[in-house]
Amino acid sequence: MPYRSTENTRSKKDAKRTAMMQAAVRVFAQKGYHSATIRDVVGEADVAIGTFYFYFPDKETLFVHLYDETAEFLLTALQQAIGSRTTLHKQMSSVVQTYVNLALYDPAIINLLLVGGVGAVASLHNKRAAFRERLINIYQRPLDDALDKGMIAEQDTRRSAEALAGAFDEVVLNLLAHPDPEMESKTIVQDMTMFALRAVAYNG
Repeated sequence: MPYRSTENTRSKKDAKRTAMMQAAVRVFAQKGYHSATIRDVVGEADVAIGTFYFYFPDKETLFVHLYDETAEFLLTALQQAIGSRTTLHKQMSSVVQTYVNLALYDPAIINLLLVGGVGAVASLHNKRAAFRERLINIYQRPLDDALDKGMIAEQDTRRSAEALAGAFDEVVLNLLAHPDPEMESKTIVQDMTMFALRAVAYNG
């Protein structure tokens, strides 16, 4: 009879893989891709080095897979934040609040996507470009809708979305470098929401 893993065995394997992924995010954020080693990751995750090679053939494969998962997580969260609101004012407030919350909850993820992924490995170039394109599209869709309704001034919404994407990223990165990010975050949502609305000449 062929061996079939039990539910308990699968759960333990999933737990080890999750521990490695979470550890890898922290290690890459702290040391950067080139300085981080596989031993750093397994040490942080408290698993055997053989466990690493059971899931991943090398560090680059792990990093690219990690980038994919964290990018999808952030994009989904931001899309849901905008999709749950109906006016541009509320959409901008919701997406900034979500971005800030994620940054405070797990800053390593934001550092990995915005800093650690830049020039880390050649194979990541196209994936990072795709991530940025999807991020810009998330910001552009509500602008297109507002433009159709006459709620913002006539403009190139693609360029406006690119500008907002860059501005939001910069503010979030500076927030994480602040001595007291929790305290600083209290004014960021309102400030960046108003900035976004002024930038697109919102008249709602």
